[in-house]
Amino acid sequence: MMVMENALRKSYMDQTVVGEGLDHKLVINDAAKKKYVINDLTRELNQAESFFFSVAFVTQSGLNELKTQLADLALKGIEGRLLTSNYLGFNSPEAYESLLRIPNLEVRISTRHGFHAKGYLFKKLDHYTLIVGSSNLTRDAVRKNYEWNILMNSFENGQVIQQTFDFMESEWEESQPLTQEWIESYRKVYKKLKQQTVADIAVVSEENSAYEVNTNQEIKPNKMQEVALKNIEELRRKGEKRGLVISATGTGKTYLSAFDVRQVKPKRFLFIVHREQILSKARDEFHKILGGDKSDFRILSGSKKETESRYLFSTIQTISKENYLEQFAKDHFDYILIDEVHKAGADSYKRVIDYFTPMFLLGMTATPDRTDGFDIYGLFDYNIAYEIRLQEALEEEMLTPFNYFGVTDYMKDGLTVEETSDLQFLVADERVDFLLEKIKYYGCDGNVAKGLVFCSQKKEVKELADKFNQKGYPSAYLTGDHTVEERERVVRQLEEGELSYIFTVDVFNEGIDIPKVNQVIMLRNTKSNIIFIQQLGRGLRKHHSKEFVTVIDFIGNYQNNYMIPMALTGDSSRNKNSLRRDTFESNFMSGVSSINFEAIAKERVYKSIDKASLDSMVELRKSFEELKNRLGRTPYLVDFQQSGVLEPLVAAKKYGSYYDFLLKVKEEVPVLDSQSLAYLKMASNEFLPGHRLHEQVLLTRLIEKDELTNSEIVELFKSKGIAYDDKTIRSVKSVLDVSFFAGSNASTYKSSSFIEVTEDGICLTTSFKDCYENTYFAKLLTDIFETALLKNNSYHTDKPLTLHEKYTRKEVLKLLNWEKEMVPLNIGGYTYKDGEFVIFVTLKKGEEFKGAQVAYRDRFLSSSRMKLYSKTGRSLTSNEVKILQSPDDWTIRLFIQKSNDEGKDFYYMGEVKPIADSIIEVEEPIESGEVKSLVEYDVQLVDGVDDSLYRYLLSGDE
Repeated sequence: MMVMENALRKSYMDQTVVGEGLDHKLVINDAAKKKYVINDLTRELNQAESFFFSVAFVTQSGLNELKTQLADLALKGIEGRLLTSNYLGFNSPEAYESLLRIPNLEVRISTRHGFHAKGYLFKKLDHYTLIVGSSNLTRDAVRKNYEWNILMNSFENGQVIQQTFDFMESEWEESQPLTQEWIESYRKVYKKLKQQTVADIAVVSEENSAYEVNTNQEIKPNKMQEVALKNIEELRRKGEKRGLVISATGTGKTYLSAFDVRQVKPKRFLFIVHREQILSKARDEFHKILGGDKSDFRILSGSKKETESRYLFSTIQTISKENYLEQFAKDHFDYILIDEVHKAGADSYKRVIDYFTPMFLLGMTATPDRTDGFDIYGLFDYNIAYEIRLQEALEEEMLTPFNYFGVTDYMKDGLTVEETSDLQFLVADERVDFLLEKIKYYGCDGNVAKGLVFCSQKKEVKELADKFNQKGYPSAYLTGDHTVEERERVVRQLEEGELSYIFTVDVFNEGIDIPKVNQVIMLRNTKSNIIFIQQLGRGLRKHHSKEFVTVIDFIGNYQNNYMIPMALTGDSSRNKNSLRRDTFESNFMSGVSSINFEAIAKERVYKSIDKASLDSMVELRKSFEELKNRLGRTPYLVDFQQSGVLEPLVAAKKYGSYYDFLLKVKEEVPVLDSQSLAYLKMASNEFLPGHRLHEQVLLTRLIEKDELTNSEIVELFKSKGIAYDDKTIRSVKSVLDVSFFAGSNASTYKSSSFIEVTEDGICLTTSFKDCYENTYFAKLLTDIFETALLKNNSYHTDKPLTLHEKYTRKEVLKLLNWEKEMVPLNIGGYTYKDGEFVIFVTLKKGEEFKGAQVAYRDRFLSSSRMKLYSKTGRSLTSNEVKILQSPDDWTIRLFIQKSNDEGKDFYYMGEVKPIADSIIEVEEPIESGEVKSLVEYDVQLVDGVDDSLYRYLLSGDE
C-alpha cells in the first residue's frame, strides 16, 4: 500500500518523492527525446498477466507494432481481448483479418453508435495499469502524431480502475464477435466508401519519391534532387570532371540523373547499367523528363545493337567489348553516367572508364563501401556530390516505411537452422508449415502478398517454391541461371497477381525495381550488411498499393546474427555496447518504420554479439580502408568519430594506441620513440573515452603556458563551464602525474607523467615537452583530445556520471575523485570511502564464478527495486551494513552488467536508497560446502530503469 501511496504523492502532490515505478504520467510521442506511446504499450504488455484494449481505430501497421510481443505472450499462455468498431468506416477489412490471426487475442465489434474509445487496460500481478487518452492503435498514433494520454496505476479496488473495468465488461457483453463472415459483409460497404479516396491518394503516394508534378503538370525535381542537382553543378563549376551520388535504393536516382542531363544538355549521353532488365525502364524515364523524339533514345545490349543515338543506354557487358568501344571516339560522349557504380572495380568497367574522356562522369550507387576493398571514392576523385542513406531517406519519407520482424526460425528437438543445416532440414514439410504460419501471422499490407523470398541455396529455392505451390501459395523461383526474359516474365507475374512469391538466390539483391513488393522474407544467414540492405531495399520503393512493407527475417542459430542490428541501424562502429543498445531499443529506426524481435530471436542476436570478434584485424582493416578510400587520405580518430565508420576506442585500444594500429595495417607513418608511445597509450586509455574533459583542458592550456597556478586552474575550468571542486582538481592532478594508478596500471604508466605538482600549481614534465616537439606526436595527441571532446557530448558535464552509460570499475573510481585506483579484484561487488558507496552487480555471473552461491541471486524485483547481497562473512554489525542501515551521509550508486560476456563495463543505474526493513542476516553455503553469513537487502532505484534497458537486462530469463 505504501508503494501506491508514494506513487500518488509523487504524481499529484510532490514530484520529488521517490516512486517505485507506479507513478502516473503523461504518455506522448516526442521523437527528440525518444519517447513514444508504443514504448509504454509494449512495456505494459510485457508485464501483463492479461489485457483489454478498447480502441475505435486499428490499422495493420499499428497492430504490427505489437505482434512480436503478442507472439511472445502466446508462448507464455497470456491472452487478451480487444474491442473495436466500424466507426466511420476507418478500419480496413485487412486490419480485421490481421486481428483474427492473433491466436491469443479475442476480438469483438462494438455495436454502439459513435464508438470512439481509446483505452488500454493491463492486469498485473498485484495491480492494474490503465493508459487512456487520444491514441488509437494506428502507427501514426503510437509513433508520430501529437497525442496526449495518461498512464495510471491502481489496485483492483480503486474506483477509477473498477469503473473502467465494469464499463469495458458491459461494452464487451453488448458487442458481437469478429468473424470472417462479418468481415466479408463489411468489405462490401468499405469498398464503396474508399474507392474515391484511394484513387485520389494513388498519384501522390506512388511517385512522391521519384519526382514532383506542379500545377502545370510539369515534372520537376523533389527536395532531395534539388539539393543534389545544385551540388553536381557546383562540382562542374569548379572544373571537376567526376562526381559520385550515394542515394538509398528507391529515392529516385534515375530521375535525378535525368534532371541533371536536362540541365547540362549534352550533345551525346551514355547511360551504363549492369543488367539488361533495367535499360528499357531507364530509357523511358529519361524520355519522360527530357522529351523529344523517342528515336533519340536507343539501347545497346546483348539483344539490341543500336549505337547511333543522342542518348544511348547500354549494358556494361556490351559497351565494354573492344569491337563496340572502338566504334566510338574517346570523346564521343560528353556526359557518361554509371548506375550501380559500386561494381566499377570489375575489369569491364575499368576498360570503359579508361577509354572514354567525357566532359563529366557521374557515378550513382546506394552502397559505395565494398567488401572487396575497391576504392570507389578514389575513382571519382573523392567528389561526393550528394549522400542520403537509408535512415535519412526513411526520415524524409522518401521510401515506404517498413515493419521488420526478427522471428525465431524453425526448431525441432532443440535444433534450429544454422550455417551447416542440410537441405532436407531446410525444406522439411514441418518447417514449411512453420514458415507459412509465421508469414500469415505477420502478414503484409492488404493481406495479398507480393513477396520476395531470399534463400541461401539454389536447390532450396526450387524445393521451397514447389512446396509453397502445393500449399496454395502461387510461387516461382529465380537464380542466376535464368535468362533475362525468364526473369522479366516471373516479375510480371508477381506484379499482376499471378504469383504470391518469388524465391531467389543470387538475384534481386540489386538492379531490379518491383514497386508493388509488399513483403520481403529472409531465409538466409546475414553474411553482409551491404547485401542485407540491398535485399531490404527491394520493397521500399513507394507505390499506391501499399502503406508499409513487411520484412520477416527468420533468425536461426547463426554466428553472424550480430550483423542484423548493424545493417538495420547503419551502425558500423564495431562497438558491442552500441550494437546491444541498437537491439534492445526498438526506436532506433527513423520515421515510422519499426523493428521488433521475438524474445528468442533477440536472445540469439545478443549471444552472437557477445561471441563476435568485432575487433579482429580483418574487420578493423576493412573499416580503416573504407574510410581511407572515402577521405582519400589516412584517417585520424576524429574522422572515425565523425563518420561513424568505426568506434575510435576500438581502433585505439586494440593495440595500445592508434599509432600502433597504423603500424599494424602497414600505414607509412613517421617513427616515434618509446616515450612518445607511452604517452599516447595512456592518453588513449584515460582521455579518449571522453568521460570528463578536465585532464585534456588542463593539458591543452599547459602546452601553451608550461605551468599553471592553482588559481589559474580554477579560472580555466570556470571559463570552460566545467564543473569542479577541490576534490576534482586533486583527482585530475593525480591522473596527470600518474599517482592515482595502482597495480598493473601503475607499472604501465610509470614513465607517462604529463605534469609535476608544484607548491602553487602544476607544470609540464621535461619528458612530455620533449615528445611534444615532434609535430606528428603533437598531431596524434591533439587528435585524441578532439575525439574525446566529441565523445563527451554523450555525457553530462555537470555530473561525474551519466545515467545508463557504461563505465569500468576503474573509471568509476576516477570519476568519483577517489584518491587511489583499486585493483578490480579487490573491489569485487562493492567498495566504499569518503561518503561514496559504489555497488557493482553482474546478473549472470557464469559457471566460473567462485563466490558464494547466493550471489547468483542478485536480481530485479521490479524496474525500480533490486534485491542484493553483501560479501560473505558479513553480519548486521559489519561496517558496510551499518552504512546501508543509516545511509544519510552516503551517496550509494549502482552499476549493473547483464553477464561477464559483456566485458568490464557496467551500466550506471543512478543512486539507490536501501530499504531499511529489508536488511537481514542470512546464512548460505559457499562452493566448498561451508556455511557463511552474509546480509540480504533491497534497494530502491531513485531514477528507475529505462524500459528498453530493463528488458535487455532481464532477457534470457523467460
